[in-house]
Amino acid sequence: MAATHDDAPPASSTRPADRLGRVLAAGAVLLAALGVVLLGWAASHQTGAPPAPSPAAAGAPPAPPGRTAEAAGPFAVSSPPVALRIPAIGVDSPVGRVGLNPDRTMEVPAEGSPGYDHAAWYRHSVTPGRRGPSVIIGHVDSAARGPSVFYELGRLRAGDRAAVTRADGVTVTYEVVEVSVFAKDAFPTDRVYGPTPGAELRLITCGGGFDRSAGSYRDNTVVFAREVAAPGP
Repeated sequence: MAATHDDAPPASSTRPADRLGRVLAAGAVLLAALGVVLLGWAASHQTGAPPAPSPAAAGAPPAPPGRTAEAAGPFAVSSPPVALRIPAIGVDSPVGRVGLNPDRTMEVPAEGSPGYDHAAWYRHSVTPGRRGPSVIIGHVDSAARGPSVFYELGRLRAGDRAAVTRADGVTVTYEVVEVSVFAKDAFPTDRVYGPTPGAELRLITCGGGFDRSAGSYRDNTVVFAREVAAPGP
């Protein structure tokens, strides 16, 4: 319990030795805090991942340090995704767009917004159908609304399919090859966002146990999928 002004001794009753001890203790706390900050900075620069999400961005998946080479091309966002269908788990959702927060965590659909329960494309990833990973995120649930768009994402299995329709009317179909759960403090940034030899899809939501003190889930569920080649003539 914090001391009130009435609990604190008057300045005149504090002995010099006590004042020195308090100064040293305060200095130790400051150095310890600085050490934590520097440790966090070093860890984020070693892994390429940004710092942990701020309370305002709790639950946001880590994001890559910048755009991929494919996403920076002149046609990267010429036809963004507008709809997502995953028949195996009953998902049929419009697709919005998200970018990066000031702390370089990925944005998520905002609480109370019309798109909160919709999937959202990370706009610094590639357009679906282009070489590289196209990243689509979605909420798993919320206290106010209950299950959200990716509530069942962890039930997907290898061989299940996801269809992403672009603004130009083209539908790109992907086949799931892996579904994994990663601790947020050990998120495999390079593996999720790094270059791939062909067109791939990443579906990301929260998973694992719920951390009540932080107000978010401890893990991320990530679905890895690859484009299904169109049949020949």
